[in-house]
Amino acid sequence: MSTPTSILTSPLADLDLAIEGTWPSDISGDVFISAPVGDPRLTYQLFGFGAMVRLTLTPGRHGAGAGALAWRVHEHDTPIKRLHDKAAGRFTGGTMGLDSPYGHANMANTAPLQWNGRLFATWDVGRPVEIDPSTMTFLGEVGSSRSWGGDSFGSRTVMPQIFSTAHPVVDHERSCMWTVKLVFTAGGLQPHVVRYDGTTTEVKSWPLDGALVVGSMHTVSQSRDWLVMADSGNFKADMNEVFGGERTVTIDERVPVYFVRKDDLLVTSPGTPVRYHRAEFGPTTGHYYAHWDDSSGVRVLFEHMNLTDLGYRLRADDVNLHGEPIAREHHGFYQMGMSLQTMSEMCFHPERGEVGVEAVSAHPFMWNIQLSASAAVNGDGHDSDVHHVVTQGFRPDMLARRVLDIYGERVDASMFMGADTRPSLTTFEHGGLRLIAQHRFSGPEDLPTSPAFARSSSGGAGYVVVPVLNDDGFRVECFDAADVSQGPVAVARAPRGSTVPFLLHAIWMEKPGHQDVDRVLFANEIDDQYLASLDDEGRNLVLAVADDLRG
Repeated sequence: MSTPTSILTSPLADLDLAIEGTWPSDISGDVFISAPVGDPRLTYQLFGFGAMVRLTLTPGRHGAGAGALAWRVHEHDTPIKRLHDKAAGRFTGGTMGLDSPYGHANMANTAPLQWNGRLFATWDVGRPVEIDPSTMTFLGEVGSSRSWGGDSFGSRTVMPQIFSTAHPVVDHERSCMWTVKLVFTAGGLQPHVVRYDGTTTEVKSWPLDGALVVGSMHTVSQSRDWLVMADSGNFKADMNEVFGGERTVTIDERVPVYFVRKDDLLVTSPGTPVRYHRAEFGPTTGHYYAHWDDSSGVRVLFEHMNLTDLGYRLRADDVNLHGEPIAREHHGFYQMGMSLQTMSEMCFHPERGEVGVEAVSAHPFMWNIQLSASAAVNGDGHDSDVHHVVTQGFRPDMLARRVLDIYGERVDASMFMGADTRPSLTTFEHGGLRLIAQHRFSGPEDLPTSPAFARSSSGGAGYVVVPVLNDDGFRVECFDAADVSQGPVAVARAPRGSTVPFLLHAIWMEKPGHQDVDRVLFANEIDDQYLASLDDEGRNLVLAVADDLRG
């Protein structure tokens, strides 16, 4: 056994992390991390209700001692979570989370997003949720469900299921958030561009007629003038599985990417189809980053998830690559990478229909790219020079023979022979993807998660903060961004070998704040017709939660 068995069994709880070494004095602010909370009703544990972790980078804050960092956790107290807490028995585990008479639960468990001191939690199958960054309590969902156009699948419930993206972007030049809604059609999911101005309870949207997505749209990226929206491809729905059968679909080799000029949206009436341009790329990915400067084309860095199929979960009847039973503690996790991963930089000229591959990075250690961090702040007019990437190493204990057999000849088994199992933190240079620096973790017993870049108050290169999961105890390592190969400058360690479950995306926020803007009130979301479809207990619970949220 190599991969920590605690990633699905540990509680997500408050901790004081004891500092080893000298914690940098020119680092401050907070790292916010999204995480799903484990739930035995779910067959796929990454679909649990969301929580937000706040790691404060100044020692001695929020109740921690002078030589410790505060690791503080808060489960989102959204309307659907409050309904669940009052009537958990009315919720059942489904293929995409929890279903209930009130609707499909918005788990908001994947990624934090900051906007001028405001904090949002996101998920692919729900509206963004605004969280108070000081108290981490619920403030409101982004945009009324009416302005989003209701349920993506046409369901008529109190809580609509809105298929969106885990990675919206903030456009500081246009003072808005750009995101998407995916709408179910006979041919697949149709993207709608969604704009939120941050001050009202409404969003505006524009359909992309004829555009289709067969996986999800896990990321939206942007340049100065263009929105970039790709089919993620690494999680495809299998209708046979949805109706109780076996999953057999596989991810595509290539997927579409759509480009919409922002100025076209701003001069087109909401609800009216907007012009777009289509291209293709491969291998598939969930995460990609466009350069802000698009004066010579739209340049995009893709972190390709080559043969990482997130739709397959590890099951009790699975055996791993070596023919051994998959560890009970890993049941419900996803099938990890069946191939080395790559990164590429591509340049698109959307209106001319041209695309060129400018650089490709492929190294023998690049198994299971697990998120990244850079000094870039989306939409502020600055492009980062470097890109810090965590790879989690080759994980044979997290590869199910069942899935390998389904993929058959698409998997090159020769790659597994002598594959590098050690995780790494690697710095690449934008514009050529030259490897600049690398830190190798000790072995597969370490599972580094999403890094976060934190600026230095003294004008230095800044720091890369990496949470590391291990059955012997959780720790956070802090690296000088100028040269991660020197190893961590300091470590903050959990007490008495405490462990932490799997974590997803992370961001750094220098100065959390709160803004008085109009936010959606749950009481105003309740459709009387949908409310009447519930039984007496259900109606009373919905109205009680609405009263609670009125304050």
